[in-house]
Amino acid sequence: MATITTTHLSFPLLLSPYPHHQQQHYLKPIPTVSFRSSIRVRAQGGVDKLGDFGARDPFPAEVASGFADKVLGNGDTEHKILIPNISALSLSQQQCTPLSPFQSPMSATDAQKLLKKVLGWRLLEEEGGLKLQCLWKLRDFKCGVELINRIYKVVEAAGHYPNIHLEAPNQVRAEIWTAAIGGLSMNDFIVAAKIDDIKTSDLVPRKRVWA
Repeated sequence: MATITTTHLSFPLLLSPYPHHQQQHYLKPIPTVSFRSSIRVRAQGGVDKLGDFGARDPFPAEVASGFADKVLGNGDTEHKILIPNISALSLSQQQCTPLSPFQSPMSATDAQKLLKKVLGWRLLEEEGGLKLQCLWKLRDFKCGVELINRIYKVVEAAGHYPNIHLEAPNQVRAEIWTAAIGGLSMNDFIVAAKIDDIKTSDLVPRKRVWA
């Protein structure tokens, strides 16, 4: 099936501005100019160019055949639902796992790499090993208590608890490490990422708006 679009352009004779008795010598006919442009779209057979424009509506005959009710493909086709592995999940989506007391703590190099995935946390190197620390400046004492309650709900579900301190009237400090191995583990970064997801915009000091 093909569709052809044809266009003809014609130009009339050009008359000279000289007097009538001289026109017979100065008539300059301009030949008719025409060109033909063809647009062919193959719907059946040959190269199917409809695929370049995405899906098409089914033909009436296809609808009448009930093709949509039929299962296309090989009968032995195996369909799988792929579940993302741990490396594809963000830290906050992962779950804490039990650790052996004989496991070695995380190295400072590995801890620095994971530190880029948690916001507002810094590494502390103390005698007991590496720790993660985060500080929050809040609006008032009540907001500090509210933040501690929100952190508690998150770490309770994770089963891995940080040390939390309410300092001054409006500052909260949290420190995380795995005391059983004397340093940091993946569980510490997972909990830190989960704490990062806690909403705090309603607890921090309001910004001043200058007139």
